[in-house]
Amino acid sequence: MDKDILEFVTYAIGSVAERVHKSPAEIYKLFMKLNIIAGYLIPAYDVLHTFGRQYLVDDLLEFMQEKGVKLC
Repeated sequence: MDKDILEFVTYAIGSVAERVHKSPAEIYKLFMKLNIIAGYLIPAYDVLHTFGRQYLVDDLLEFMQEKGVKLC
């Protein structure tokens, strides 16, 4: 994984964790279980990394909700 993508994935995990008051480790486990990193964040990196933090977190929470996980 490229350094920029790794930093983006880390940023996304931390941002979601902060919004939902969970640890980054918990969010990482959920992302892995739901295939969000390899199945969504990495393939869509070119577009997603241009969005603001709030939009990114909202998008990820909506994506997780579509997969049956509701955190907020």
